[in-house]
Amino acid sequence: MSAPERIPPRSVTGAALLAEGELTVRGRIRDASNAALYCTVAYDGQEAACVYKPVAGERPLWDFPDGTLAEREVAAYEVSEATGWGLVPPTVLRDGPYGEGMVQLWVEAAPDAELLALVDGEEPEPGWRAIGFAEVGEGRTALLVHADDERLRRLAVLDAVINNADRKGGHLLPTADGPLYGIDHGVTFHVENKLRTLLWGWAGEPLTPEAVEVLRGLKDALGDEGALGPRLARLLTPAEIDATRARVEALLASGKHPEPSGEWPAIPWPPV
Repeated sequence: MSAPERIPPRSVTGAALLAEGELTVRGRIRDASNAALYCTVAYDGQEAACVYKPVAGERPLWDFPDGTLAEREVAAYEVSEATGWGLVPPTVLRDGPYGEGMVQLWVEAAPDAELLALVDGEEPEPGWRAIGFAEVGEGRTALLVHADDERLRRLAVLDAVINNADRKGGHLLPTADGPLYGIDHGVTFHVENKLRTLLWGWAGEPLTPEAVEVLRGLKDALGDEGALGPRLARLLTPAEIDATRARVEALLASGKHPEPSGEWPAIPWPPV
């Protein structure tokens, strides 16, 4: 069987394909914490690979309502699209072989991209940002760093807006042709501050002018006359949407990347 055609992640064709195409399960992604199925989707003569996460396969969490992770993944895509940065692959909520679930276009990550590293020493080398120290065995510690990459910096802003509680290294997909995507956004949009991420390298630093402009656009899009609020209303509760507005306004008011609150573990574990 030939490999499915790779549809560009930002194309309109890709979104229509996910929403309208025939979904066929090909296998299971074993290392996922919830049921995640590798599929192909075919529509109007085109076929592409995708991930399907049925709501029925979600494990209950103590701090998120049951059966809501798929909707949060779609909401993260909607916010990403509203930024204009295109940081989340096309994602839709639809019916599938095992009931309603999230379907997301498959993105092939570049195997040789280096975004995270463990290094000796107290300070990162040029081109890297410090996250914190990690135990590496036998009483040794090493400095965990991430790349000083503008794509990651944009993703750090998006994560602050959607209140991402689980930004791990394995959720970063740099591609061979340049774009970087973030995946696995099921634990987002909580009304309480739960930001937990590896992307702390800019904590407390001023936001870029580009990020400020994007946040202003998000504030308008989430306002009474904006288009984003109604789209999120199909996926989140009114309180969660209000909290998202408040996070955008807080970022604009501070003009800085957020810092760890101290009330919640700042770094996910395991980090990858």
